[in-house]
Amino acid sequence: MRILVASDTHGDEYALRNAVMQQPTAEVVLFCGDGEEDFMRVKASFPDKMMLGVRGNCDWGSRLPTLQTPSFCGVRIFLTHGHLYGAKMGLYNLYEAARGAQARIVAFGHTHEPLQDYDGGLYAINPGSLSGYVATYGIIDLTPAGIVTNVMRLR
Repeated sequence: MRILVASDTHGDEYALRNAVMQQPTAEVVLFCGDGEEDFMRVKASFPDKMMLGVRGNCDWGSRLPTLQTPSFCGVRIFLTHGHLYGAKMGLYNLYEAARGAQARIVAFGHTHEPLQDYDGGLYAINPGSLSGYVATYGIIDLTPAGIVTNVMRLR
């Protein structure tokens, strides 16, 4: 199963739409916040895709949750923006929260810096930002052989 992870569009709906179109085999889109309006418009355009999102620190007045923990293929994902866990100052609190939720993967944004990490059984992916000159998004592949994460540059 392929999962697209996106974050921090900050008004660039086109970039999110383009990322979804670049990954037609992605069955799920996870949005890590800061661009709720972009996310909601793109979600409406792809009714056949499961799309889950959380609110970021710039999503004022949002009704999206700050955290979701969906499971796919028996793998729980801790989905959040990252600001409530101090992600710009370090990842310890975020990783511990994900472990506390019994997640195997933590997907977050906020820093605008792409990251792939593996720490004591926990996979982490920050897709970076889809706004700006170097727009990036993430991919999680859940396979019988294991979990693979990648950060991709938007074409």
